Amino acid sequence: MNSLYQSSIKSLPLLGHGKVRDNYAVGDDKILIVTSDRLSAFDVVMNEPIPGKGLVLNQMTDFWFEKLGHIVPNHLTGVAPESVVAADEVDQVKGRAVVAKRLKPIMVEAVVRGYIIGSGWKDYQATGAICGIKLPEGLQQAEKLAQPIFTPAAKADLGEHDENISFEEMEQRIGAELAAKMRDVAIKLYTEASEYAASRGIIIADTKFEFGLDDNGVMHLMDEVLTADSSRFWPADSYAVGISPPSFDKQFVRDYLETLTDWGKTAPAPALPADVINKTQAKYFEAIERLTGEKLKA
Repeated sequence: MNSLYQSSIKSLPLLGHGKVRDNYAVGDDKILIVTSDRLSAFDVVMNEPIPGKGLVLNQMTDFWFEKLGHIVPNHLTGVAPESVVAADEVDQVKGRAVVAKRLKPIMVEAVVRGYIIGSGWKDYQATGAICGIKLPEGLQQAEKLAQPIFTPAAKADLGEHDENISFEEMEQRIGAELAAKMRDVAIKLYTEASEYAASRGIIIADTKFEFGLDDNGVMHLMDEVLTADSSRFWPADSYAVGISPPSFDKQFVRDYLETLTDWGKTAPAPALPADVINKTQAKYFEAIERLTGEKLKA
């Protein structure tokens, strides 16, 4: 399997390299998004790729776009990535890229939580609430909430942590009407996806969506959707309340990094051992196979 740490498309203007994705301009109204095999943990990009991870993320997003397309428009154009690059660049985009509409990003992430875990659990322990949403007393770690909650986050610059904000602050930033629409659509997306995932033996504990506006002000779902990078997936057969359940993502990497007493969770990143890379790769592959019922299209 070909691994791609960073793309080098010369036939299109480079717009920028993100933590995982490389963006190129396709004319004035479209973008080529190439999903690399880079992995970031604690907002630091690791030096080693997870081979095939970008293929998993790209194909998982396409799967969800198709399944949830009736809820909200998305950024897909239907243009084949192979058709917009030079012949000797096709290998860099095959299976891991998409030609998307060029949208104006809404600078608030739509986070939906169905279970109490991660930063939400820490927030609840300290305040009895998550992002200002008061929750019942006595909840345990990883417990399912009575209904999903919407906890927006202000998007940060590359390398910085996103900041949890209240819904009222979101309204002040982008307007009450758009904020309400984002909240309602995000909860609907999460609910439908969670019901499907449950039928495949997967719990989606939480996820984040990103939205953008086209030239007519129409809201679109964009970027990645319900992947193991943007969501917390738990195997239903090993789920238990009171612990942090194992997940289908980069947990092996996080757990390893937590053992490093001499690394302060800032760049430069430490080297990852081969067994951590291999175990992480296996989790990503298992996630897409469980969800879609098909093996990764390499």
